[in-house]
Amino acid sequence: MIFRILEDQYAEKIRQREDADRRSMQLALTLGRRGLGRTWPNPAVGAVVVKDGIIVGRGWTQAGGRPHAEVEALRRAGGAARGATLYVTLEPCSHVGKSPPCADAVVAAGISRVVSAIEDPNPLVAGQGYAKLRAAGITVDTGSCVQEAAHDHAGHFRRIRDKRPHVIVKLAVSSDDRIAAPGHIPVAITGEAARTRVHLLRAQCDAILVGIGTVLSDDPLLTCRLPGMEARSPVRVVLDSALRIGPESRLMHSARQTPLWLIASETAEAASTARLGAAGAQVIRLPPCSDGPGLDLPAALHALSERGITRLLVEGGSRIAASFVAADLVDEFWLLRGAGAIGQGGVAALDAMRLTAITQSPAFKLRASETLDKDMLTIYERS
Repeated sequence: MIFRILEDQYAEKIRQREDADRRSMQLALTLGRRGLGRTWPNPAVGAVVVKDGIIVGRGWTQAGGRPHAEVEALRRAGGAARGATLYVTLEPCSHVGKSPPCADAVVAAGISRVVSAIEDPNPLVAGQGYAKLRAAGITVDTGSCVQEAAHDHAGHFRRIRDKRPHVIVKLAVSSDDRIAAPGHIPVAITGEAARTRVHLLRAQCDAILVGIGTVLSDDPLLTCRLPGMEARSPVRVVLDSALRIGPESRLMHSARQTPLWLIASETAEAASTARLGAAGAQVIRLPPCSDGPGLDLPAALHALSERGITRLLVEGGSRIAASFVAADLVDEFWLLRGAGAIGQGGVAALDAMRLTAITQSPAFKLRASETLDKDMLTIYERS
């Protein structure tokens, strides 16, 4: 009987510790999300220092990727970090990059235990951070909130493993699955609450991509226009194989204030490249697509990845969205559905494809849904 009581007491202590770890890690994840869209090419990491059940330090990766979250949390904790537990959403780095290894800072601070959500797949880390901590006598526990951390760091993982960004396709459709009136005439499909949600998503992405067709028909600005968050606008990217973008477009007029990258074919006129570059745009030239006209999407994504982009929001029209779906390059699909119908002749959401290519595909699962006033947002992610 006494052994059963002791076993139950031990199990209860383990459960309490796991619950405490989960709560602290969820806070670290929330902190890390503050950096989404601002830390590339580095991941948006969060960290919390806890001592005797009290939070003594918090940190998240700062804009531009430095300081790292662990260093920021340890700085705020100061001397209280000695003997404390560090919760961090990604394995502390162990290599010298543009800043010293975070693992060294953890050791120097006197941390006694590290709880890390998930291992960093970067070959320069990949378990070596954990090994350095354990070699210094620090207890290392992993796997707390691992699924949430994998989602938050999906851009970093995709860039390391597949050499491309994590791709989020967003479409706003009417109740009858249309995105524009006949003749591609733009119409208001969703309300203010949905538009606010989209602008927040823009702020959490490194770059936003459209095709030249959208630029010529809609003349978009593609910035984050939430009050106080204008500086968090993503890099604007246009797939423009022949460099047809006009100098009078709003994108070109704002190219010196918010970065504008134009992805073009190597066959595009060199004079256009020079002219657009002089106006503030960066032109990325790719070899012609071997499968026909246009640009090779995997090559374009690789080029963005090489420049540090980890999270890409695709906001183009039906053809761009359909091309990403057909090429199996969609990781998340955000479907905003308005209450009104557009009617016969309206532009189909996915060109010749049906939305069921996402909504009923075994390759995707429903992750979340939100009601935004009269509109509905459903988010699908790669299974």
